[in-house]
Amino acid sequence: MTLLARLDRLPLSRPHYVLLLIGGLGYTFDGMDSAVVAFLLPSAQEAWGLSNGQLGLIGSATPFGFLFGATAAGLLGDRIGRKKVMMYALAFYAVFSVVAAFAPNYEVFLGARVLAGAGAGAESAIIAPFLSEFVPAKRRGWFIGALAGFFSFGFVLAALIGRFVVPTLDDGWRVAQLITAVPIVMLLWWRRSLPESPRFLLQQGRHEEAEAVVANLERRVERATGQTLPPVPPASAAPAKQTPKVNLLSALRFLWSPAMAKRTAVIWLIWFVITFSYYGFFSWIPTLLVQRGITVTKSFEFSIIIYLAQIPGYFSAAWLTERLDRKNTIAIYLAGSAVSAFWLSQMDTPATITLAGAVLSFFLNGTYAGVYSYTPEVFPTWIRATGTGLSSAFGRVGSILAPTIIGLSAASLGFAGVFGLTTAVLAAGVICVLVFGLSTAGRSLEDLTERDLPAPNKEMTR
Repeated sequence: MTLLARLDRLPLSRPHYVLLLIGGLGYTFDGMDSAVVAFLLPSAQEAWGLSNGQLGLIGSATPFGFLFGATAAGLLGDRIGRKKVMMYALAFYAVFSVVAAFAPNYEVFLGARVLAGAGAGAESAIIAPFLSEFVPAKRRGWFIGALAGFFSFGFVLAALIGRFVVPTLDDGWRVAQLITAVPIVMLLWWRRSLPESPRFLLQQGRHEEAEAVVANLERRVERATGQTLPPVPPASAAPAKQTPKVNLLSALRFLWSPAMAKRTAVIWLIWFVITFSYYGFFSWIPTLLVQRGITVTKSFEFSIIIYLAQIPGYFSAAWLTERLDRKNTIAIYLAGSAVSAFWLSQMDTPATITLAGAVLSFFLNGTYAGVYSYTPEVFPTWIRATGTGLSSAFGRVGSILAPTIIGLSAASLGFAGVFGLTTAVLAAGVICVLVFGLSTAGRSLEDLTERDLPAPNKEMTR
């Protein structure tokens, strides 16, 4: 379709970078909320006399809420629009972060953390597919990989809050949660000016609105670059004309239909492998290493080095996705994670453990940059948000299971065995993505989905 060809031929410029900043700040706050929980647990335990089991439930609250939020965001994003879901999820997350900050008891705190996690999960699942629909095919991998890189800033900020706010202020653990919520008020204001995805609008038959969005973006890009826009290339493939209403059952039926099953299986497995490994490592590394008598793992310096290593991990992978294709970048960073995990299992001094842990953090987070770029590209426009949300949600199953599985395995397998187990999981992910993954670099979203896949029909979606 000519309208989408006009959109895809626009050079990346200031209007796109504004979108990157707004979406990226959303990921920064999501990452901050997820990471700051670890620094709240000792204070919550002291305030309410909690058992280790109750602390474990608090630790699982965010990923548990994330699972449901990601699922709901995808379904709603394909029905009511990407922008609306982003806005509502942002407000939902902020409200329940404030509720958690003022929680009078453990039960209210736990419930608020679950609901805040649901809001963060919804926002996290919708931002990448939303912004991917604005970016030219040649730069989409870098753009979405860089977008995911904003998560790392949130983790670093959480470590700084944990070091300088929680232990130094009266009720610092409550203040920390207010800090994670307050900046979102400003972000919410910024997002009032966000356009809806023109691809979603076209899918809904709202052609005049889509034309207005694309025309406005063209004017802004031309003004930002000071140059005449490139000529409009021939349109490749148009979005499917039929736009069925998506619900969970119809979505699962289509995603696991013969035409889509291979794509769905690969992307779900990648999400599970990376999320299982990430949460397995970073929820248990301190405990496992302390059991080896290495107290450095409890220090601020260890945490900040590990978190800082995320930043080059994300952005180096974002750069590579344009040059090596998404699936190859994912495979390389998964392989690096596997090697780093094995290396870590063999280390026994503070310096080497910190170094190996930082390298592991680099590769695990680099994998996420590739996965966030790759996921929206494999699903058709009419089910892109749902497909991305369900993939992310399935990955959260890994984040919920990992601490328990790793904990049980540690007793019988020991330190090296735990990291050996997760190394095997990562290796399985490498083989899967190399053998069965789809090459997506440089191809338009419509070329990847509308051309390669059959249009949805009643049998698939009813």
